[in-house]
Amino acid sequence: MLNSKIVGLGHHVPEKVITNEYLSTKMDTNNAWIIERTGIEQRRWMDPAKDTVANMAAKATRMALERAKLTEKDIDFIVFATITPDYFFPGSGVLLQRELGLDGSIAALDIRNACSGFIYALSVADQFIKTGKYKTVLVIGAEIQSTALDVTTRGRNTAVIFGDGAGAALLQATDKPGILSTHLHSDGRFAEELYVKDPGSSRPQEERQPEQILDTSTYKVVMNGNQVFKHAVVRFMEVIQEALDANALKTEDISLLVPHQANLRISQYIQEKLGLSNAQVYNNIMRYGNTTAASIPIALSEAWAEGKIKENDLICLAAFGSGFTWASALIRW
Repeated sequence: MLNSKIVGLGHHVPEKVITNEYLSTKMDTNNAWIIERTGIEQRRWMDPAKDTVANMAAKATRMALERAKLTEKDIDFIVFATITPDYFFPGSGVLLQRELGLDGSIAALDIRNACSGFIYALSVADQFIKTGKYKTVLVIGAEIQSTALDVTTRGRNTAVIFGDGAGAALLQATDKPGILSTHLHSDGRFAEELYVKDPGSSRPQEERQPEQILDTSTYKVVMNGNQVFKHAVVRFMEVIQEALDANALKTEDISLLVPHQANLRISQYIQEKLGLSNAQVYNNIMRYGNTTAASIPIALSEAWAEGKIKENDLICLAAFGSGFTWASALIRW
């Protein structure tokens, strides 16, 4: 039976570093307030003259290709996870295809599952490889969120959290274990607890025409932080345990947990409840903030480069976010 194995990882973040001290000049906040609530010390925000979702993804892809000793021509299929595509449509998958010089030769699929997007995309890629449809699949998580943030005291609760960046994973067919299982869930009852309402389609015509809009508040992120935290800590635990149970494994078998980088306090809570050591959990939210679909692949890429992921390690990925959606993956490296 074919399995899929991650053979290359890469990431790219914008050059512009946004510190907590900088944000304190724009809104009523300070370094201590942000760190206490989120654990974030800085984040990267895009430069309009340099960065797009697609070209950041291309840079992350080329790093992954170099590490895997592959070329662009080896890619059979692109699965691109983002909620901030360069255009309202088409999705950024085809733009990445163009950036990589693969015009017309392969298919590209876009995934819009927010913070869970990378694991959803990984699961899709895994199924295509297991069926024998594709041999080498590129999975991307990439976001530019900074340009949609309300960088004032009114938008403080979300403006301090989000950052920009891209991560890439290359999957190939293998007869070894590789990706053991993926587990995907959603509950749309809580969609409005974390969402951006516009530009949505279910509006009267006059509300979809930007030149007629005076109130642009519906284009900003709305987040009920308490509800998100309450549900996240429960769903994280459930979906991690689900993955372990599906493979007859235990918490102590985990070599490294790479959670979605939503909030350091959530990660620390999960770590404590699972009884994992600091060496068993990888966090980089301190440096990059919440990069939504990009957070797990960026963290995976860094963890691998730092020697924290070795052959035969058991790696657990877990995410929770808008939708609500949540997901996990268990990987034998």
